[in-house]
Amino acid sequence: MPEEILKNIYRLPVPLTGNPLKELNTYLIKGKERNLLIDTGFRCEDCRQALFAQLAELGLQPGDVDVLLTHLHSDHTGLCAEAAGEHGTIYISGRDNYMFQSQQVWDDYWRTAKANMTAQGFPRSLVDGLWQGNAAYAMAPPRNTPHIRLQDGDVLEVGGYRLCAVLTPGHTPGHMCFWMENEGVMFLGDHVLFDISPNITAWNGFPDALGTYLQSLQKIREYPVTLALPAHRGRGELNARVDALLLHHERRLDETMRILRQQPGLTAYELAGKMTWRIRARNWEEFPVAQKWFAVGETVAHLEHLLALGQVKALRENGIVRYTVL
Repeated sequence: MPEEILKNIYRLPVPLTGNPLKELNTYLIKGKERNLLIDTGFRCEDCRQALFAQLAELGLQPGDVDVLLTHLHSDHTGLCAEAAGEHGTIYISGRDNYMFQSQQVWDDYWRTAKANMTAQGFPRSLVDGLWQGNAAYAMAPPRNTPHIRLQDGDVLEVGGYRLCAVLTPGHTPGHMCFWMENEGVMFLGDHVLFDISPNITAWNGFPDALGTYLQSLQKIREYPVTLALPAHRGRGELNARVDALLLHHERRLDETMRILRQQPGLTAYELAGKMTWRIRARNWEEFPVAQKWFAVGETVAHLEHLLALGQVKALRENGIVRYTVL
């Protein structure tokens, strides 16, 4: 059911069935001539029914909205083409638009990601199995979807509101938040979440994602936000949460260094199995494979940051990367 947050601004919860994130907070801004939908849900029937039923409650149907995407992940973009229909416009960061370029580009990206993860020690059999049912790949929007590329500082106007694009790379290379200065409102996407930590992973061609994310956290802290609207779970006070996330990653980096001092030469997969995670599993072997993928990706992001700081080194032997403390 739509929740009106401010005048003509609604939160539309979209269930993410079987996903630990539980649901996506999409946001709708109603205007006189056009309406703006921020994020959409996976391209699957559960998300489709929930999103379009709530739009219908507000008197709208596909094609009545323009779609503003905070970043490229499929739980945010999957239904963008269907929601925009023939008449709507889709907006996404210029850095994240490559997901729309062609099927070949998208497939090449995932093949490279699979090869990179295997090099980090992730068993090939598990990678291949995950590939078959990967929602990020299977429930993404169609390739070649027409869209407009946004740059940092671009402004969209709808329903009497002005949204300024704030580039906050880290969670993805081109993640964006959207700032409404007059109202003190920030649409956060996945940049800051209040109940869980956003997954910061390694990306092809995007070195030191964690270092970039930490800078983006500092950047977002400079805005006088009175209402922070995340894409998942509940709301909270922004600056306090930014400080908590900065501390979280500081502790994670310390934990990484401590384990490597005790056991030099670990792969990222082996290291991830020795780190502390908030998940309902008694040990690393019981982790769902999808959660192992996220955990190893985040471990690699922390290792890449330590490499950038000159605190660890990576050695590749027989195609597998191992890490030691300098």
